[in-house]
Amino acid sequence: MSVAEGFFWLGVAWLGYVWTGYPLALAIVSLFYRFHAVSVDDYHPSVSVLISARNEERDIAWKLAQTLAWDYPADRLEILVGSDASTDGTDAAIRSIQNSRVTFIRNEERSGKNRTLNRLARMAQGELLFFTDANTHIESGCLKKMVRHFADPRVGCVTGLEQNLDGREASAISVGSNAYLGYEAFVNALENSLGSVLVCDGSIYCLRGSLFSNLDPELANDLEHPVRIGAAGAVVLYEAEARSFELCSSSAKEEFARRRRIAGQGALGLWRLRHKLSGFRLWQFLTRKSLRWLSIVPVLMILIATFILRHNSWFFFVFVIQILFYLIALLGCRQSGQSRVSAIARLPFVITLANIAVFLGVVDACCGKTFATWNIAELSRGTGKASS
Repeated sequence: MSVAEGFFWLGVAWLGYVWTGYPLALAIVSLFYRFHAVSVDDYHPSVSVLISARNEERDIAWKLAQTLAWDYPADRLEILVGSDASTDGTDAAIRSIQNSRVTFIRNEERSGKNRTLNRLARMAQGELLFFTDANTHIESGCLKKMVRHFADPRVGCVTGLEQNLDGREASAISVGSNAYLGYEAFVNALENSLGSVLVCDGSIYCLRGSLFSNLDPELANDLEHPVRIGAAGAVVLYEAEARSFELCSSSAKEEFARRRRIAGQGALGLWRLRHKLSGFRLWQFLTRKSLRWLSIVPVLMILIATFILRHNSWFFFVFVIQILFYLIALLGCRQSGQSRVSAIARLPFVITLANIAVFLGVVDACCGKTFATWNIAELSRGTGKASS
């Protein structure tokens, strides 16, 4: 076997292991061990909903009104919302909600999402802390479906999963991202069967207040919390019926920046939380996150190897397929802001965009870039109507 052939098969094995081998390994492990949670449908502990908002005037009012209307005992639910030195009408929109269950604080100087959440958590009275975003639609019954699992004292955290809004607002990015989120839901379900969901969805997750510890200002809260909770020996679960809905940005530039920042925070989190990861959880993180973030490496290995080996008809065929894939991805990029997108272009575009963005995010973290504050994706804001 030549060096080029070796690189080709190494790249294939890398991608196959990350995207197929990992879920297959989880399925095999679940044949020998499964976590059986004890859930109680009428279990209603006190819950504090925490929302950090920065320039969210287009969404925060309906978000608070929607949350107050959740199907949950009113005397067991409080909402704490913090404005991180917002410069628009966010503060006025929050103050317009006249309800004793809503507590509002403001940071006079911008300090970032996690510092705001830390401040809110210190004020929270609930047994459980529920984290969500200002632009996220959550169906009325989701909270009940999630908190029922906390009747089992072994459970420390429960997450749902985000889905992008469809319909007339859909774009190449949102449609392609929903396909990716469907895969994530599949993996979450496999991890859930083992009681070891790796990461949460920042728009919809809940944890025991007793397990909360101050968040690192520069990490992603939906990564740091499950890592710390898993290290404490508590179980992290996924509730398949808990869905949040957000309007996905139709801008490739905004989506690229978002994915780059998330991967950068994740890589930084792996380094700073490395002492919290060991054994099975460490294997999960390295496979589902680290090797996936670096997917562009085996992709390039395969592309370069097949170019070198193009004199072989089989490798030439594989090389041509790759070129066609990237040409289709470029088509998807050109159509990314349109509501009608060629179905064949959606996934190639989103996959290519994501692979480049997350790799650069890892590079950012390695170069010392930090992520305490960032600007919201403007085109993902401003919808007061949920879709399901």
